[in-house]
Amino acid sequence: MAETKKYTGTGRRKSSIARVTMVPGKGKITVNGVDVRDFFPYETNVMDLMQPLVATSTEETFDIDAKVNGGGFTGQTGAIRLGITRALIEYDKANEGNEGCFRSILKKAGFVTRDSRSKERKKPGLKAARRAPQFSKR
Repeated sequence: MAETKKYTGTGRRKSSIARVTMVPGKGKITVNGVDVRDFFPYETNVMDLMQPLVATSTEETFDIDAKVNGGGFTGQTGAIRLGITRALIEYDKANEGNEGCFRSILKKAGFVTRDSRSKERKKPGLKAARRAPQFSKR
């Protein structure tokens, strides 16, 4: 039996970390062993993580298995999206015929850069990061 090639990518967003494995297949996406539409409660999350596949027209070319932990739905979606992007770039490098083709498409769409925004820490004397206690004149 011929060995199928795996392409991997790691994505991070807020406090979420996703390890994405991509193999040639029919377009099935699983997150933590569950179908993506069952795992995420909103269709917008699913659409968001599929953006790199749509941009490169590879929606039904790969089966994707993602292991994600930490954070909430939005952070996990962003982490998986970055992982898929990195796996697609790895696939593109392995197939020398069209070197850099996917990377330029994904870079232009803004998927290659990690979104480094995260929650700001709470400061002493304040109720939250910047929210001060209510001022009382008397």
